[in-house]
Amino acid sequence: MHKRSPKHISTMKSLTVRQNEILNYIEDYEWRLGHWPSIRDIQEKFCFKSTNAVMGHLRALEKKAMIERIPGQARTFRITRNEPHPSVTLPESAIPLVTLPVVGAIAAGYPDRVESAGDFNQLQVDLGTAGGSSFTRRFALEVRGDSMIDADIMDGDVVIIEPRSAVDGDIVAALIDQETTLKRYIQKGNEPPYLKAENVDYPELYPVAELEIQGVAKAVVKSL
Repeated sequence: MHKRSPKHISTMKSLTVRQNEILNYIEDYEWRLGHWPSIRDIQEKFCFKSTNAVMGHLRALEKKAMIERIPGQARTFRITRNEPHPSVTLPESAIPLVTLPVVGAIAAGYPDRVESAGDFNQLQVDLGTAGGSSFTRRFALEVRGDSMIDADIMDGDVVIIEPRSAVDGDIVAALIDQETTLKRYIQKGNEPPYLKAENVDYPELYPVAELEIQGVAKAVVKSL
């Protein structure tokens, strides 16, 4: 059951049209790029005369419990409006759901460019499948290929990705020499990292110039 103090409940008011536009812009921006827009990005998007106007709207959204400050980070917020409304009492059997953007397709074969999903598709899953809190900004990619079948990741499955750095053994969405692929990240001691397929028919991949981890796979949604 989700509980809030009476003081917090009293701050939950309806948004103005502009506040809702700003919140939607921030969410869309974060889904597409993996991070929040800057204060100046918001200023330019909505043609505000100063960054003070942006901060005024952000403070209003904070007061209405749509966003909250991240402790220890100046001018840094996270979205909280996906929380159940405090006036709603959920039954004990209710399963909290989160909606993730499916931003494209990723090669689980030989590296390729991520195929854009065009207008974003969405995937609704329970928090356990999503791999954590509804406030953690994760996204989903559809798998193309069979290089990860021994990890039970098949062509047509959807992987849920958390944008963060990887450690040895993680399955990652990686950019290797300007091409994107889904593979297992391997780094032993001080040796250079490389990517390993989970299919004996595919070779290990060593970067010629660049290896950038775009995120770590947290869960797989199976294709029927």
